[in-house]
Amino acid sequence: MALAFESVFGTAPESGFHRMPFASSTIGSEQPLLDSELFGYGRDPLAPVKDAVTADGDVVVPIDAEPWGVWLKSAFGSPTTTGSGPYTHDFRSGSWTLPSMAIETAMPDVPHFAMASAASSIGSAGRCSDRGSSPQRSA
Repeated sequence: MALAFESVFGTAPESGFHRMPFASSTIGSEQPLLDSELFGYGRDPLAPVKDAVTADGDVVVPIDAEPWGVWLKSAFGSPTTTGSGPYTHDFRSGSWTLPSMAIETAMPDVPHFAMASAASSIGSAGRCSDRGSSPQRSA
């Protein structure tokens, strides 16, 4: 899994991806069908229409010293950092805006690379696209 913070939601950055360890992931996308409320050219309703594509899922991550800060930033936003020797990073909850991130899940045996854009790692919802067999960047 690789992730990078986006400057514009839904637009994957060209660089800045971090390779992240994880135990399991259910990140995926779906596009359900909505029943049409209109009637067709007779008594039968029109064919269903596509709803918005949603991407969501869970990621189980280990609490490692280096990558844990990336997950904290995605959940709480950028920290306030103080100090000059050992640094102190202060993460605060309650922010109205959280950074969005592009998450790429690689399945090299297939080969297949799926990219998702999420607004937050807690209750994430966003867009997802399949990148087919074209490899994506790595950190």
